[in-house]
Amino acid sequence: MTVTELLLARATDDRPGLRFADSVWTWREHVQQCAEHAAVLRALLTGPRKHVGILADNVPSFSFLLGGCAFAGAVLVGLNPTRRGAALARDVRLADCELVLTEGRHAGLLDGLDVPVLDLDGPEWAALLAAHAGAALNPAPASGDDLLMLIFTSGTSGDPKAVRCTHDKIAAPGRMLADRFGLSSSDCVYVSMPMFHSNAIMAGWSVALAAGAVLALRRRFSASGFLPDVRRFGATYANYVGKPLSYVLATPPLPGDADNPLRIVYGNEGAQADLATFARRFGCQVVDAFGSTEGGIGFARTPDTPEGSLGRLPDGVAILHPDTGAVCPPGVVGELVNTSGPGAFAGYYRNPSADAERMRDGRYHTGDLAYHDEDGFCYFAGRLGDWVRVDGENLGTAPIERILLRHPAIAEAAVYAVPDPAVGDQVMAALVLSDPLDPASFGAFLAAQPDLGPKQLPRFVRIVAELPRTSTHKVVKRCLAAEGLRCAGPVWTRPHRDCAYRVHQPGTA
Repeated sequence: MTVTELLLARATDDRPGLRFADSVWTWREHVQQCAEHAAVLRALLTGPRKHVGILADNVPSFSFLLGGCAFAGAVLVGLNPTRRGAALARDVRLADCELVLTEGRHAGLLDGLDVPVLDLDGPEWAALLAAHAGAALNPAPASGDDLLMLIFTSGTSGDPKAVRCTHDKIAAPGRMLADRFGLSSSDCVYVSMPMFHSNAIMAGWSVALAAGAVLALRRRFSASGFLPDVRRFGATYANYVGKPLSYVLATPPLPGDADNPLRIVYGNEGAQADLATFARRFGCQVVDAFGSTEGGIGFARTPDTPEGSLGRLPDGVAILHPDTGAVCPPGVVGELVNTSGPGAFAGYYRNPSADAERMRDGRYHTGDLAYHDEDGFCYFAGRLGDWVRVDGENLGTAPIERILLRHPAIAEAAVYAVPDPAVGDQVMAALVLSDPLDPASFGAFLAAQPDLGPKQLPRFVRIVAELPRTSTHKVVKRCLAAEGLRCAGPVWTRPHRDCAYRVHQPGTA
């Protein structure tokens, strides 16, 4: 399947296709815009790779350029506007961008870049589009395996890697989700997650295109603007990644919140406690999936999936011990591995060592920790780099975080390793509070949790106003781990053998 095929299927569709603020384009007009953008790209991109970077919020040009790249046989590189200076320049160079297109508001981030930059809001770009107005639909031949986009990982564990996103990798999820949820031209897909990230492209943009639904873009996510947008656009489907559900739920509830057209909310990494609450408050179905930019493994939840579970282990997917490669029995944490091959993973761009790390012995290694129960239901346990090794035992951080979040005063929790003075690690947690909490009551709460093992007990706890996050709302634990006990603010500590937490005094051992 190709994005080109999906676009051509909309070429004569005069129903609304794209909405942004107060502007509307039919699908026919959208496809024509893609053809005109393709003509401009053909004129500008003369190198062998035809890679063009885009540094922009969720504006119509992003959608036109992605379609334009499909028609021109070019590759769109999604650049992250939260990256700065040398880091952003590194991304541009790594992706072999021949040209960078940017909104005027972000142009200053590209000062000094040794690659040509064009302002999407400027007169030169407007003149180029005017010169190619009315360009014929002349799509370059494309196959499902052809590269269409480079999307960078979030960079939670190091420098972001550029993931190769082929036509099929973008088009197939759109068709699958449109079919799965019965979406059609009578629906509206609301996209407020950043389009330089895979979630917005594969669980939003391509879904609208495949279904022929209206694609409603918001420049940037806004918790207070979410429900007004849903009502204004008539949105029946929305995608998310990370914390947006929590942010929307934090807005003051109103009696008519459920009076809206929203039917399906689909995404991943939502807080478990928020899923049912969001569904009840806004009268919709929330489907939280497990996925990554790389796409090597996917889970499907069924009605009998227990709370907190990713779903049953798919065929060809196993949980293996990271050191021995042995299959882990129920309850034992190991790495999720696709033993049947790469799945949808098409490799990283110009990063053979990272490719080799993912694909070993013909198997795709996710780097994600998990365990399964006796019925085969799988539970996420953190990232491979999230191992906390306490007294010779490897512990995943996600189960500890889920237990901490049971406390009504804890809004967010991040668990990570700090070095043990003797050997291995000790468990540390950073907490964001919604209500006051003192060390004594926190310790009493942990002591009452029957499924919290003694080695899982956080040895150190720090209270923070917010957790460090990427632009896609993922927690950057390496920043917390790097600060360790040298962090600002109070740290709670406990003796080795009980839950009697006390405030650690700065300057003491």
